[in-house]
Amino acid sequence: MFQWLALLAWRSNHLLICVVSGGIMLHVARASVLVAICMTLVACSDGDGKSDPHPSPRIALKFGQTADTAGADGTGTAQITPEAVVYVDKAGADAPEHGLFAVVTFRAGNRAKESVTTTAAQGGFRWRTPGGKTIKAGNSEGAGSIAPIGFNDGGGEPAVRANTSQVNTVAFDITSVEKGGTLVYVDGDGVAFRWKVPSTNSGPTANALKSALN
Repeated sequence: MFQWLALLAWRSNHLLICVVSGGIMLHVARASVLVAICMTLVACSDGDGKSDPHPSPRIALKFGQTADTAGADGTGTAQITPEAVVYVDKAGADAPEHGLFAVVTFRAGNRAKESVTTTAAQGGFRWRTPGGKTIKAGNSEGAGSIAPIGFNDGGGEPAVRANTSQVNTVAFDITSVEKGGTLVYVDGDGVAFRWKVPSTNSGPTANALKSALN
């Protein structure tokens, strides 16, 4: 917090201006008449003299909206766009431990001349359930092995080449009541981006994704 206290007083042909900030007082003399004006300008965030070191919470984006995110270790910028979600009770030979797989495809874009690495392989994606529980991507053996053909660009590697984009998937092993949660992506600067996920199969490639998971 910081405060400025300005006092103006006219007395016997003298204008006394006192500006107080952090114990420092300045005086200027001039003018006439006796008047006192006190103005206090206060700028603070929480009233305890400390600023919040954490980023402000972001409003959840609509599913399908693109977010500009910092690359791994804060290097470069990646455009992250969740494109489709499907809920399945089986993916190939893998069965979920909690009843359902929530599989989300996302596009990672890179408009720069150098490659950029997302935080997808570093636990960047999470699922926030309607009840407030946080689930990391690949939270079971089955969820961690899902890599449907046609949705696994670059072999699932998080590096995105210059001036390209690639589509990959993340999967979560959830219960039926945990459908329709919030997809969270934490970028290389530690900023969390959120998308509200539909509770039913959605997205332009949802049908193709579901077929690829069979």
